[in-house]
Parts: sequence; C-alpha cells; structure tokens
Amino acid sequence: MLERREEYMLAKRWRGHGDREAAHKLVTSHLRLVAKITMGYRGYGLPISEVISEGNVGLMQALKRFEPEKGFRLSTYAVWWIKASIQEYILRSWSLVKMGTTANQKKLFFNLRKAKNKISILDEGDMRPDQVKTIARRLGVTETDVIYMNRRLRGDASLSAPIREDGDFGEWQDWLVDECADQETTLVASEEFDNRRRALASAVSVLNDRERRIFEARRLAEDRITLNELAEEFGISRERVRQIEVRSAEKLQKAVKKCVAAMESPAALPVE
Repeated sequence: MLERREEYMLAKRWRGHGDREAAHKLVTSHLRLVAKITMGYRGYGLPISEVISEGNVGLMQALKRFEPEKGFRLSTYAVWWIKASIQEYILRSWSLVKMGTTANQKKLFFNLRKAKNKISILDEGDMRPDQVKTIARRLGVTETDVIYMNRRLRGDASLSAPIREDGDFGEWQDWLVDECADQETTLVASEEFDNRRRALASAVSVLNDRERRIFEARRLAEDRITLNELAEEFGISRERVRQIEVRSAEKLQKAVKKCVAAMESPAALPVE
C-alpha cells in the first residue's frame, strides 16, 4: 500500500512525464482493491480470473484519467472505473442474448437478486404481482422491466433440450410456431399485388389528361390537392372538379377489373 505523499508523487511523474515505472507501481499497489471488488460479482457464473482481468483494465483506465491535484486518492477514483469495467464484461458475457444497456436495465441486472433477498423471495420462478410492485418501487423502474429481467436472470436455455427428462414431449424447438405465412401464400400474394399494380398502370390510359391529373391529385397523391386549387388550375367550378374525380374513379375501377380478369383467365390453347 502507498502512502498519500508517495502516491501523489508517482501520479505526478506518470501524468507529467509519462513515467511507466511510476504507472506500474500505482497499478500493482491497487491490485488487491480490484480483487476485493471482484468478489462482489461471484454469483454470475463467470471465471473469477477473467472478471479480475476486466477489473484491472478498469483500474488502468482510471489511472489514465486520474488527476492527483484534485486532492483525492486513486483508490477512491478507481472504484467506479473498476466496477464499470466488470459490469460491462458481465453484461457482454453472461448471456448469448444481448442484455439491455440502459441505466435502468443495468440497475435491475445487478440489484434484482439483492432486492429479492430483502423481501425473502427464494423461488426462482415468476414473482407475485405485489412482489413485482414492491421491487419496482424500490429500484425506481417499471414493473414490466422487473418481470422481464427476473426471467432473463434464469439464464439461457437450449431449444434442443428435452421438455421432460423422459423425452415424451420431445424438444422445446418442436413446439415453436412460425407465425409468418408459408412461402406459397407469400408468393401468391406477391404475384396478385404485381398483377393489380400492372392492371392499374394499364387502366390509367382510359383517362384523358384532365381526368388523370384530377384523379392522381385527389386519390393517389401523398398530400392531396384541394378541390379549390384544382378548380383554379383548370378554370372550372369546385363542383365540376368533384364530379370529374368521381367519374374518373368509376372509369378506372371498371378498367382495372377488366385487366385483372384478363390476366387471371387461362390463355387459350393453340389449335392443332
């Protein structure tokens, strides 16, 4: 352990002159601090040696930013960097599925077990609504976040694992249901959409220039043009524009139906 004065002089040598020997002595004198902090993260099933290594990385990051002139000890400043480095490592490594990285999610991940112990929750299953509400209030998070994180803390489960030990019900993956439409249905829907789009493009030719302009401005444009604006553009009344719009829609509907029927009807076989 370093005395305050010795630590201050070593930090000045490192910060002012890049003295690697001084930096090495500062780091090695605080390795016991890293080990002590690491012991608080033993419950996550990760190799303790790797967690200590990550804590050492945090210690070195703290040393890079340490300003001895501010009057506090390196250990006081480094604690937060060591914990942050360890926690980031645990979040990256604990689950195959990426964990949340918001402040509330991190708080839940590292404090949920303690909060459950305080209210004597020993069961690893879902908590009762009143227990969820109590923990959410104590940790300052939503009840949904508490439920989600409690389930995540049970760890990852393989989809290839049997549902029961005797294997009677098969594997978990056998019970997964794909909610998406099958490929055949998707293909039919895509072809139908393409047919209708081509039918619309072909049917538009039944409209004259004025009818097409009014129909597109009133029915197809993202920002519809008002009847008044179109009336001024063509020099006609507002009511006349409305009539042309309705008539154009009717003409187009009939033309589209005719085109679609032609596309869907089987082609005539050649006569031999």
